[in-house]
Amino acid sequence: MKQQFQGYLRADGRKGIRNTIVVAYLVECAHFVASKIVAGFDDNDVQLIGFPGCFPNEYAARMMERLCTHPNVGGVLFVSLGCESFDKVRASKAVSEANRPVETLVIQRSGGTAKTVATGKEWVRSALNKVAQVERAPMGVDELIIGTICGGSDGTSGISGNPAAGKAFDILIGEGAACIFEETGELISCEDIMVERAATPELGKELRAAVEKAERYYATLGYGSFAAGNAAGGLSTIEEKSLGAYVKSGDSQIMGLIKPGDVPPKGGLYLMDVVPDGEVRFGFPNISDNAEIVEMIASGAHMTLFVTGRGSVVGSAISPVIKICANPDTYRALEDDMDVNAGAIIEGLRSIEEVGQEIHDLVISVAKGAQTKSEILGHREFILTYKTFEPIGPSCLPTV
Repeated sequence: MKQQFQGYLRADGRKGIRNTIVVAYLVECAHFVASKIVAGFDDNDVQLIGFPGCFPNEYAARMMERLCTHPNVGGVLFVSLGCESFDKVRASKAVSEANRPVETLVIQRSGGTAKTVATGKEWVRSALNKVAQVERAPMGVDELIIGTICGGSDGTSGISGNPAAGKAFDILIGEGAACIFEETGELISCEDIMVERAATPELGKELRAAVEKAERYYATLGYGSFAAGNAAGGLSTIEEKSLGAYVKSGDSQIMGLIKPGDVPPKGGLYLMDVVPDGEVRFGFPNISDNAEIVEMIASGAHMTLFVTGRGSVVGSAISPVIKICANPDTYRALEDDMDVNAGAIIEGLRSIEEVGQEIHDLVISVAKGAQTKSEILGHREFILTYKTFEPIGPSCLPTV
């Protein structure tokens, strides 16, 4: 029997599992005002996101459009200083065309901090009443998009948490969901086995090229995706870390390669290439785990599975984060922040398959409205910085 739950029906036919009002600042100079607006709604689903840069960037503009028209978002208030380069008209038009409440406040035209905050709160109050009327509709697992990342990895991540997340992916994909794993900078040495899993030979070549691009990018930086905390946690090399990160993809066929903001066209497994194209221009590809979570959300992820061994307490704006703890000692220390104790695998108390099923069942519960630990605690981290990407080509997706 197919699992069904109630989703928030959007004008484009997609369905969300949350009905969030987003307040988005369009430059760091508007951050404080936007945060003061959000602070007035602690008991409501009103969340803060934004882009700090004053100079234009097509990646950031596209990401903001995808985020603000995500099916979990019910309405958007943009907060602009007024002299930044972000195209607020384009962003507002995208939300309006998605048939959701939208407003733009320009601080330089609205009387400054206090008056803009007051106007913003008034708009949010009105928008909350509007989104409360959004139609609910039956939603199935085959309409879900699920992302996964690993952060704060240690020697346990690749033998408990990541394999369990991979098992959950296999179950979800079998039920028709689209699942996204990342990142090419932490899949170095895994090219050959990924090529063997590609849906087409052409896709296999693209997967290999994406990892090779990442290797060149990190070599140019002179710093790989390997932190001091990884070494302190028992990992020895990027290859060892990569093999542990790879297993969170499960065993399903890889159906496509996408870049941030590309929405999977159908169910199946997809690799997200998060390493910028072209020469190194904007530094480290993702300066924190939340940057990757944001990119998953921009590609439609309703929620993200976050595997950690050392421990991480972050959540995310817009889409819930399910925290899977690989290390039993870390779980005991941070139990209030962790949703799943995959460390039970290491202690011989549970199998990978059993924890994978637990993760799957939790995904369904969260889709039905249950809150994750990070949601209960109020974690709504968000970060968006500069990058550059070229559009994907036809070889990145299967032809059949």
